[in-house]
Amino acid sequence: MRFRPCIDLHQGRVKQIVGATLSDDASAGPVTNFVASQPPAFFAAMYRRDGLEGGHVILLGPGNEEAAAEALAAYPGGLQVGGGVTPRNAGRWLAAGAAKVIVTSYVFREGRVCRDRLAELVREVGADRLVLDLSCRCREGRYFIVTDRWQRFTDVEVEAGYLADLAGSCSEYLVHAVDVEGRRQGIDEDLLGRLAAGCPIAVTYAGGIRNLDDLLRVEALGAGRIDATVGSSLDIFGGGGLRYADAVAFDRARRGRG
Repeated sequence: MRFRPCIDLHQGRVKQIVGATLSDDASAGPVTNFVASQPPAFFAAMYRRDGLEGGHVILLGPGNEEAAAEALAAYPGGLQVGGGVTPRNAGRWLAAGAAKVIVTSYVFREGRVCRDRLAELVREVGADRLVLDLSCRCREGRYFIVTDRWQRFTDVEVEAGYLADLAGSCSEYLVHAVDVEGRRQGIDEDLLGRLAAGCPIAVTYAGGIRNLDDLLRVEALGAGRIDATVGSSLDIFGGGGLRYADAVAFDRARRGRG
């Protein structure tokens, strides 16, 4: 298991936002837990210094391209990037220093998996540099992938069949448990159990992790195979539940780095 860091960008600044409150309505701003005074490169350089790999730079809406490029330049090859990724810009992000690109809305269209678009992305960047974002919400006891700032339900259920089917077209999955993401109220254990049972490739879970105990719970439920990322609970993002230094120590211990 690895601890994966994150840099969430909204309106060009590093923020921690309750994901389910994002909206296309410009007059209805999202619930924001934290706004950093430091630039994106500050966090990227810190992750690089501490040897944290496979972190995520997520563009939450327009106006974040310059900030994302700044983060990638500070840690070339150490971060993935997602948010508005298409075949037209994926190559540019990789050239700018992204290790991989993360895709959701371009592939999951009109409630289903658009196979042609997925194949186009694989041709453009290769499956080994593609991450599928399967962030999901629960409806009637089942988890469905959501797109368009996590507001639109697709008909694609996060279950073993789809997890196996899509695995040949990407190198890993990123899964935000949207119903608990940013709320600092605990993890979605049911979703974690399903991911552990059904994922044939690497997967990173995000959502609701409050403290080191929750991080350990992710490790247990995922049988050590599910990585985790933490945002709002980290002290570097204004949280009081988990020290960044402890998360780094957790990662080093799991990877045998002392």
